Amino acid sequence: MYAVLAPGQGSQRPGMLTPWLRDPESAALVRQWSDLADADLIHLGTRAPAAQIDRTENTQPLLVAQGLLAHQALAPAARDRALVAAGHSVGELTACVYAGVLTPEDAIRLAAVRGRAMAAACADTPTTMAAVVGGQESQVLARLRELDLVPATFNGPGQIVAAGPVQAVEELTAAPPPGAAVRGLAVAGAFHTPYMEPARRAFARAASATRFDPPRALLLSNADGDVRLCPDEIRHRLVEQLVRPVRWDLCLNRLARLAPRLTLTLPPDRTLTGLLRRHPAGLAVHPVGTPRDMAAAQRLTAAAPHPPQEGTHVRL
Repeated sequence: MYAVLAPGQGSQRPGMLTPWLRDPESAALVRQWSDLADADLIHLGTRAPAAQIDRTENTQPLLVAQGLLAHQALAPAARDRALVAAGHSVGELTACVYAGVLTPEDAIRLAAVRGRAMAAACADTPTTMAAVVGGQESQVLARLRELDLVPATFNGPGQIVAAGPVQAVEELTAAPPPGAAVRGLAVAGAFHTPYMEPARRAFARAASATRFDPPRALLLSNADGDVRLCPDEIRHRLVEQLVRPVRWDLCLNRLARLAPRLTLTLPPDRTLTGLLRRHPAGLAVHPVGTPRDMAAAQRLTAAAPHPPQEGTHVRL
């Protein structure tokens, strides 16, 4: 068995699609996906400056497109290999494609709707996010409660992302929990909190009109790290994810128990690779950052034939 992990917002960087678009078939795919997203993903992925790709409505379909280009390259070599898939926040849409739940086209459409809806929700109230690194979890959570902040993301041991009103996050930065450091994040607002309720409603309408198929791979949920097999439940959890914490820590814990022979971090790979290498699971991680990494990824997945430890027999 092998695993694929798809990154979320914050992993993007200028020029991220450039090496992938040297392949004419990949460039043609991204042009099609641009029409579906109503955004010029080729421009965003090659020439656009950081300020433009960091806009939530642009970042989310761009990240999903990046992960799906890797899927196009990996799928033929990985056919008939057992797979577990997970994605961080919007990356869960990418993971749904690897698991056979969504088509690439539907994942791009949903990512575009999600990004625009979340950007609009951010404009309603001035909110932001900050990473809290270090400290005891109980003391970190107690400090967040004091400030009426939400623990929006649990990224792994010693890293929680706090979210809420700008002033409260500034207070947290000025007076962090004991033993912790706080770093503000360049985001448009408080993702994965009740502030995203308008976005949740808009995304729910788009998701309800989209076909979700039973997974053909083990798909880990951001809600609790559990494997989910029911398409309606997967849809519901993707919608609720907008207003609830991302439990990436629990996804990594479940992955450690599944013990895949190989774990691929999809592009842009640096953020997730860093999180995995700080996790005590000791997973064999292979970052996929550019097309040059794909040859090794294809060889490694071909050597990972074992069936999954739980759920059903699955294929990519």
